[in-house]
Amino acid sequence: MAPVVTSVSPAQGPPAGGTSVTLTGSGFTGATAVRFGPSLATDVVVLSNTQITARTPPGSGTEKVTVTGPSGTSTQNVFFTYTTVAAPVLTALSPASGPTTGGNTVTITGTNLTAATQVLFGPNPATILTNTPTQITATAPTGTGTTNVTVTTPAGTSNPLPYTYTTTPTPTITNLNPTTGPTTGGNTVTITGTNLTAATQVLFGPNPATILTNTPTQITVTAPTGTGTTNVTVTTPAGTSNPLPYTYTTTPTPTITNLNPTTGPTTGGNTVTITGTNLTAATQVLFGPNPATILTNTPTQITVTAPTGTGTTNVTVTTPAGTSNPLPYTYTTTPTPTITNLNPTTGPTTGGNTVTITGTNLTAATSVKFGINSATILTNSATQITVSAPAGPPSSVSVTVTTAGGTSNPLPYFYIAAPTVSDLSPHFGPATGSNTVTVFGSNLSLTTAVHFGGNPATAVTVVSDSQLTVTAPAGSGTVAVTVTTPGGTSTPGTGSPYYTYLGAPVLTSLNPSHGSSVGGDAIVLTGANLTYTDAVTFGGAPASFSAISDTQVVATSPAGAPGTVNVVAHTPAGNSNALPYVYDPA
Repeated sequence: MAPVVTSVSPAQGPPAGGTSVTLTGSGFTGATAVRFGPSLATDVVVLSNTQITARTPPGSGTEKVTVTGPSGTSTQNVFFTYTTVAAPVLTALSPASGPTTGGNTVTITGTNLTAATQVLFGPNPATILTNTPTQITATAPTGTGTTNVTVTTPAGTSNPLPYTYTTTPTPTITNLNPTTGPTTGGNTVTITGTNLTAATQVLFGPNPATILTNTPTQITVTAPTGTGTTNVTVTTPAGTSNPLPYTYTTTPTPTITNLNPTTGPTTGGNTVTITGTNLTAATQVLFGPNPATILTNTPTQITVTAPTGTGTTNVTVTTPAGTSNPLPYTYTTTPTPTITNLNPTTGPTTGGNTVTITGTNLTAATSVKFGINSATILTNSATQITVSAPAGPPSSVSVTVTTAGGTSNPLPYFYIAAPTVSDLSPHFGPATGSNTVTVFGSNLSLTTAVHFGGNPATAVTVVSDSQLTVTAPAGSGTVAVTVTTPGGTSTPGTGSPYYTYLGAPVLTSLNPSHGSSVGGDAIVLTGANLTYTDAVTFGGAPASFSAISDTQVVATSPAGAPGTVNVVAHTPAGNSNALPYVYDPA
């Protein structure tokens, strides 16, 4: 039977050709050519008996799409339209003005803006940031005065829209907060004023500060070191601001009043909170002779990561003003962790799934290993850890937990290879579902679910590691069939995992509706959903036939006894309604 083409997607493209299209239909196996009118398509790939991909040849107007195979050429009226790309049109700029230094983002709105090759502000090209058919964002170049903005695409250059370059006024500062700080610097100062955009420098006397944030009315900086009272100024491309006074003050010696906790493991690594006064800009925290890692630091509180140690030792804090009084801290021995359960005990080779580990002495876990690979710790308590499993090859690995007390006993975890779906039998069925479909692939033994598109199949039966049987759910159109196991969900990238839902066949007329009892008459069956007709019977007797289109089948009547019989067409979606056919005496 000749190939049947039911659709082409997309159904339009440029006259230059080169559009990637997908043809859907049947009888594509062994196809030798795809034509758009008289012109041959290129890059033709037969994906399956029901799908072909190709690139359009150059053309114009509307052309019929045909497929030629060993049994002939398709005849269905499936068309592709060549469209001409229109020149770009601009309707708005936002904003319509900006600084002479450029660098600001401008949004250009219009139509036919796809594949813009250039945006000009007068003679100067802008940097294109994003590009859709109706909007472009660009970084404005430098310029002066009012100039025209245009957009160029392969279809031509747009109409111009005016854009005005504005002069930036000199910055003014009105407030500092705070107005004092330590001679060591390092504190954050907020500067309020106007025209502060794009600040290039903030000076505390002769010393530059580090700029942290910058808006038109506010700048935050890290103050540099200094002494006495000095002037703060802000410089932008428009000039340098007025000065405001800032005073460096001497910091008193730190005092510590509390540690929380006052004990910890000999391996260190736990967080300790130190409370006191005058703790700003701490440079060192010592546990005996060993330095701790400072995590946070305010005038009244410091958090640190304790270093390793033994016994009871003194904790001290050092700032630029000196070293504090000591407070005692005791190192304790931590018991070895024990793990008793994993949930789940299996997972995909790609990792990323959450595994819950139950046991004892799990506090402050430093590492969870799946074989030689580290997991990401999500939560951690004394009796439970949740982790994100790392990737691993299909195999069994040992899971262990390490804390300051050592490494736990191992528990087995199994990496399961992801399932694949390579084929289905059949590939078609009724929209109402409930028919049996056989799924072929690999790694199917542990199947937990089968989906037809987004709908779950029922009666899933594992025949072997490479075969399942399921009952198809109701659905419509062509969908991918996927299988889910502890190893993940299959992807439709390989094989032929596609299933097409068909409407039940319907017969509306026979022409002619009677014929000789010796048979051999050509009878045209008219109706709907007839493309995939696989049998035609006259009173139960099979007839030879050819499906001409979705609405027409031509059958050759078999011999029959004079009288009236029922004519029925059958597709993978079931039997059609019956229409009467009269056998006339020969």
